Amino acid sequence: MNKIKMSLVAALAAAAATTGANAGALDSILSNPKLDVELRPRYEAVDDSVHKDASALTVRTAIGVKAGLLGVDGLNAQLQAMSVDHFGLVNDYNGKTAGDPAYAVVADPAQTRMTQANISYTANGFTGILGRKMVVLDNARFIGNVGWRQMPQTYDLAAGIYNGVENLSLLAAYVSRVNKVVQATSDTNTVLLHASYKVMPELTVTAYDYMVASYADHIGIRATGKVKLDAATLKYEAEYAMQNDASMEEGNAGKPTQDATYYKLAVDAMASGFTVGAGYEVLGEKGSGTNAFYTPLATLHAMNGWADVFLGGTPDEGLVDMTLKVGYNAGEMGKIVGVYHNFTSDVNNAAGQDDLGSEIDVAYKVKVAKGLGLLLKGAWYTAGDASFGKNDTTKYWVQLDYKFHAEL
Repeated sequence: MNKIKMSLVAALAAAAATTGANAGALDSILSNPKLDVELRPRYEAVDDSVHKDASALTVRTAIGVKAGLLGVDGLNAQLQAMSVDHFGLVNDYNGKTAGDPAYAVVADPAQTRMTQANISYTANGFTGILGRKMVVLDNARFIGNVGWRQMPQTYDLAAGIYNGVENLSLLAAYVSRVNKVVQATSDTNTVLLHASYKVMPELTVTAYDYMVASYADHIGIRATGKVKLDAATLKYEAEYAMQNDASMEEGNAGKPTQDATYYKLAVDAMASGFTVGAGYEVLGEKGSGTNAFYTPLATLHAMNGWADVFLGGTPDEGLVDMTLKVGYNAGEMGKIVGVYHNFTSDVNNAAGQDDLGSEIDVAYKVKVAKGLGLLLKGAWYTAGDASFGKNDTTKYWVQLDYKFHAEL
């Protein structure tokens, strides 16, 4: 793994040297190359029913290059490689020692991967993309890159994006594979359709249909915007979606029945650096379908609490997440935010209960130096009714993130 990473660095260094020695020849292939480097060390500690006082120190190393291709206007190429390393500094993260053959860090296993490798062409408001790409649509509730984990989620796809009409954006993509965060790849036959129109500065309307193969069709509409008042600025979002039987199938995996609904209402008020917000999100119970409302391609860590208690799926009885948020932006002194979650089920379970617990999340982020940021973050989940099988969970993180950009 380290050999792979060092080979990549050597290759980039050789490319830079070649640029100096024979720039004319290289410019006929690549033009205006830009280098992006990221180092992200993170300490993570977990205490729950499985990981008792467990911890892990991981480092993400990402090296990427973007460049024009073959001297053709609008034709570009992108490459990015990423490595996750432990350096042996892991303490019994999953109940096993480092010498045990079954030992692994659950959330961020050591791995090296080509995370992005694609060619794109842009002309007359249209962009076509072919290859491996990170994709985030809207707030990543349905389609995300899981950027919080050290190895992100990426997609092998062919996509077309149209922005030729003012305030209108259209996207259509065919996804053949999802490269997940824990070394698992999943062949798929998924189609993504997304349209967004800015009606006015205070209102943007988005409609989508995400046809996830052998899972469900996600059809929805979303409204977002900002309204400036004398004393504050209000930021809002309202969304409704339904999951229907899958239109697409992967191999012989079948097309499960699905009949679940989703909606969300949220508003934030911002004034003098302070933010106060409230939200109400419902992932409907499974009803006559196979599953409750669940979004398998989302950046789920950003949803329903950072303790990731519901990462493995929505309970059959559904999930209602009521949130209260308070934050402050102190400029150069950093930003701090706290979120309170109250979780209940959409319908009572067989025991007649609906309490799925509560959670407090707190994060502080500050710029330490040019290109270097510090993040302190914690999540404290308290279980509700025992019949739901959840357990108290505490997690916290200390993370540095260094990013470097240069033109070669």
